[in-house]
Amino acid sequence: MAKRPSTARKTLSEANLAALGAERLAALLIEVADGDLKRRLRMELAAEVGAPDLALELDKRLATLGTSRARVSWRKRPDLLADLRMLQAMIVGRLGAMDAKLALDRLVVWFDLYPSLAARVKDPKGELTLAFDAAASDLAALASAVDPDIAAPVLTEALSTRLSEWASWVGRGATALSPRLARRVLLDLTGGRPRPTGRLALVVRKLADRAGDIDAWLLAIPDEDRRKPEVAAEIALRLARAGRPEEARAVLEASRNAAPPASRWGRARSVADAPPPPESWFAAEIDVLEAEGRTGEAEAARWSLFERTLSEDALRAMLASLPDFEDVIALDRAFAIAAAFVDPMKGLALLMNWPAHREAAETILARRDEIRGSVEDVPLWAARLACRYPDAALVLIRARARALVRLGSGMTEEIEGLVSEAEALFASAGESESHAAFVEELKALAAPRRPVWR
Repeated sequence: MAKRPSTARKTLSEANLAALGAERLAALLIEVADGDLKRRLRMELAAEVGAPDLALELDKRLATLGTSRARVSWRKRPDLLADLRMLQAMIVGRLGAMDAKLALDRLVVWFDLYPSLAARVKDPKGELTLAFDAAASDLAALASAVDPDIAAPVLTEALSTRLSEWASWVGRGATALSPRLARRVLLDLTGGRPRPTGRLALVVRKLADRAGDIDAWLLAIPDEDRRKPEVAAEIALRLARAGRPEEARAVLEASRNAAPPASRWGRARSVADAPPPPESWFAAEIDVLEAEGRTGEAEAARWSLFERTLSEDALRAMLASLPDFEDVIALDRAFAIAAAFVDPMKGLALLMNWPAHREAAETILARRDEIRGSVEDVPLWAARLACRYPDAALVLIRARARALVRLGSGMTEEIEGLVSEAEALFASAGESESHAAFVEELKALAAPRRPVWR
């Protein structure tokens, strides 16, 4: 058997280090260990003894960091961040695997280091804040591993007494909480307590989303906000999908009839002065109509919404609800609406993205005088149409070139490229305007204009 090359044996790798033997490695560690490494080694040794011993070692370091008042310069900040990450890993990874309750208590102490550290660490890049925010998912996972009757009071107490920091961490980690724990924390925060407001209301809404508790979510919405059409649309949508169409309808109607706030000069405004509801309101009404069993009205509302917005999502939802063959007829109708839309470029965007290239090409040729070459997607659309629909692609390329020349930069390299592309397309297109006439038009547009002196 061939011997391993000496170079490979000298490479710093786990296999080669393991070959040194445990006693030799232990001696090397003791020899080179500095303060941080010695601290980590003590924690690893304590973890081998048991969870209480590791918890004790963690408590010592957490207490040291918590009681220190020394300023931390930008040079020392990386070491502090590394120390915090090591503690987080030992709490969550090592102690959490042995005793989740002990680990949760230490992780709460770890998070409570933030206010003191933020006051004395020079951190212009916000790295300290990011480190704590990134740990929010670990907090949620660890708390969810503990019995909700034990973990919920811990989170509730933190939110009740240190809301300014803990609202962010619990809110960020809410999606990773177990639904059981989210429901228990919700009960603690709302049961027999004043209605949540401000940051607490935001946390309650996120916890309610995780717990699937629409009533708790509604409780955290201020009454004055419920009459805002955007907020009412979200409320109605949730109520309709929860099988509560009567409440959803009441919310929608209250926001529809709400008068706008008084003007800056104090003049009262009536309902007639109110602007029309946003598109999200009309989209929510469709769900409410469906929940009420008014299927025909819901379909009509979908078409009305699509005719105003050309929403691709609305069209796909409408087609999905139709039986075979009827969806084909509906799609033809949708393409006709897009082709005749008041903004031809928005209609083209729907047709090109669907994709409906034949209909898009027909629209371009029928409305060539309305094509705006300044739209960013025009070159991409031309490339997609060039093979099968060169006439439409040529109209787009020429419109793009004219738009760029009108910007006043002259015959730039980009415009010259468009001219070459237009010439290649003209050979296979049936356009009546010659390529030479198009080039002369561009040169005339690019020529500097002399001021007229009066």
